[in-house]
Amino acid sequence: MENYGFISVVPVIVTLIIAVWSRNVILGLFIGVLLGVLILHGINPFTGVSIVIEKYLISQVTKSSNAGILILMAFIGGLVGLMEKSGGAAAFAGMVVKYISSKIKAKLGAWASGSLLFFTDSGTPLIVGPLFRPIMDGLKISRVKLAWIIDSTASPVAVLIPFIGWGLYSQGLIAEEYSALGVTEDAFTTYIKAIPFQFYSLIAVIMVPLLIMFKADFGPMKQAEINCQNGIKLEDKHQTVEIKDSTINKNAKPIMVWLPLSIMMVVLFAMLIPKGFPYDMSKIPSNAFRSSLSTAYIFAALSLIILMAKFGIKSLADGFSLYLKSMGNMFSILIILILAWSLGAVGKDLGTANYIVALAEGNFPYYLIPLVAFLVGGIISFATGSSWGTYAILMPLIIPMAHQFGAPMYVCIGAVLSGGLFGDHCSPISDTTILSATGAGCSQIDHVKTQLPYALFNGCCSIIAFIIAGYTGSFWSLSVGVALMFTGLLIIGISNKKSIT
Repeated sequence: MENYGFISVVPVIVTLIIAVWSRNVILGLFIGVLLGVLILHGINPFTGVSIVIEKYLISQVTKSSNAGILILMAFIGGLVGLMEKSGGAAAFAGMVVKYISSKIKAKLGAWASGSLLFFTDSGTPLIVGPLFRPIMDGLKISRVKLAWIIDSTASPVAVLIPFIGWGLYSQGLIAEEYSALGVTEDAFTTYIKAIPFQFYSLIAVIMVPLLIMFKADFGPMKQAEINCQNGIKLEDKHQTVEIKDSTINKNAKPIMVWLPLSIMMVVLFAMLIPKGFPYDMSKIPSNAFRSSLSTAYIFAALSLIILMAKFGIKSLADGFSLYLKSMGNMFSILIILILAWSLGAVGKDLGTANYIVALAEGNFPYYLIPLVAFLVGGIISFATGSSWGTYAILMPLIIPMAHQFGAPMYVCIGAVLSGGLFGDHCSPISDTTILSATGAGCSQIDHVKTQLPYALFNGCCSIIAFIIAGYTGSFWSLSVGVALMFTGLLIIGISNKKSIT
């Protein structure tokens, strides 16, 4: 296995340092790619930038499979933007509000609304937060509790859905590594099989209703709930988002969510089932799958544009303009994806993965790779505030390592995805942390302070599960993590009940 020795890992290290220092993943990735090119081709910066553009950026964009992912991501961005701005998502969440009459129903209603709005992780806090905030205030439920609930049903739910932005972005990273390693399994199938190993995401989502039912608040969140009962509220008027026409339109209807999504699923299945979906994905070319998804998203967007015109929200022309603008908002994500592919390609030319494998071979047990991926992913994501940037950095390293060591691949991929989300939940600079606090109307610091013990609790449960899964490769390892979480919450709930009585 040829490699440049320690120098081969320098671009990755520099990428991490720059990304953390600047809090800009794009800058870190670009400098990492450029540094790798300078190592390979000499220190002339003009030649280096030219090679970066010609050999890596253009090469990655023009690759058929990659181009299909980029186009699909743009279509996804268009539909998500339409749903957020049309008011349909807010109207959909508003249906749940009508059935709320108690504290438990209010909390579970916020959890259900956030989970059902899986297509927009960034929009969920700004839709669910303003809708439920007056209800929570009236029932004396703290705003930091609302922030935690919507933060636990934004990214953690979105990353579990294979056909929206989170899943397709990650599949693009997986497909690139599989292509280099000669793995024949398609990235979509791999992602589906890795879902049961996204321990942190699954535990975070499951924890919300259990904690609510057991009344198992602990740490600063428990004190915040007590203070709220006594009339002391943690809120931030400067961060409060009011319900405006851009968030919910009086003419918006829930049909503007469920009908486009239904059309999307019908079109997708109608195009894929004749090709063998879901029983034999190996017979479906990757571009055929992505073109089917793109077609489904286009028809869903067209139906929503027509519905917006029908209900007098936007004209057909304005709806189409909003669609194009929303597609453009995906630009930074597409740049991260292209640079991630390029950094992976530079790493292969330098033999980065080969060097790491050679360094660890004989000294590092294969079953600990998922644990390391989870912990390192958490550190990177915490420092950068970016789950997607973490995936871009780690996937090109962890997948080749898992392949070479014979570690359970699905567990390792699930660990990378979970680690990125774990750090994101703990990070004060994460976009979802900021948006959740803003939507709930509490300060960012109060949200981080009250959510951090819950995230660390889930992280500890996930660590145990990943140690077991790394050794066994069994998805039943999830039950261990869930059982630990369940037992912990039950004990805390019983303890809280005794302290009250």
